[in-house]
Amino acid sequence: MSPYSEFALSAEEKSRGLILACRSVPWSDCTVSPIDQSEAVAHASRRLTCKVIEIEIVTHDILVIDLAIERGGPYDFSAGQYAEVIFGNLPARDFSMANKPDQRNLEFHIRLFPDGLVTPYIKESLSLGDTVEVSGPLGSAYYRENHTGPIIAVAGGSGLAPIKSIVETALAKGARQEIYFYFGVKDEGDIYLEDHFKNLAKNHPNLTVNTILSGPSAKTDRRTGFLADIILQDFSDLDGFKAYLAGPPIMVETSVKALKHKKIRQQDIHADAFYTEKEKAFQEKFNE
Repeated sequence: MSPYSEFALSAEEKSRGLILACRSVPWSDCTVSPIDQSEAVAHASRRLTCKVIEIEIVTHDILVIDLAIERGGPYDFSAGQYAEVIFGNLPARDFSMANKPDQRNLEFHIRLFPDGLVTPYIKESLSLGDTVEVSGPLGSAYYRENHTGPIIAVAGGSGLAPIKSIVETALAKGARQEIYFYFGVKDEGDIYLEDHFKNLAKNHPNLTVNTILSGPSAKTDRRTGFLADIILQDFSDLDGFKAYLAGPPIMVETSVKALKHKKIRQQDIHADAFYTEKEKAFQEKFNE
């Protein structure tokens, strides 16, 4: 198995021998038995050649880039999925699509790591018109369209990308159930796309938007605390909900525990935790 988040499979699922197909590397012939067949998706795997058409600095450490597909399409994916993206001659990195699947251009949110290998290049050298390779789609934390119960969508930092795609897609497809969106960041300067989500909420009364600060540097009228604690405060029973989460591993893992405490079913939790390359390397060494 390649590295994966501890919360991805429950102890009961592990005891039944279930694995994550997206993180498994078969060494011999094997039998594959899919689950959740009613919500399974199948998209052709594509290798796209794209052109950078917009670069926007949205916070001190997050860039939003838009790519136009020039070759290799059409590119179909489900809201919430991600792709392998190659900038220049650098190693591939995983980034979630932030746009809706029916939109022509691809949108990615990229958090900058000063000591990283790839993101410093993106910040300092990436220019409009540059070529970027995109391969995908990948990931199982995608929007389940057949679900008609309430939705809780939780994003931390650049984890906003797949959650944005899920929320926008659900609303565009006419979802009428309540959608509770939580965006958690450390301080005021880490917030982005707030007006975008406020406008969505104005046009869709079933969408509730919550922005949470975990470590504000000044007095604020916003809600403060950790997302997991906020979820525990806001809900008494989440049975029948679907939950979608994306962001830093600690945020995702603690929020998942909070959701389970409020009686949400394991199969109704769909999450992606974003690990840095250092974290992935540590997990690989730990799992050896």
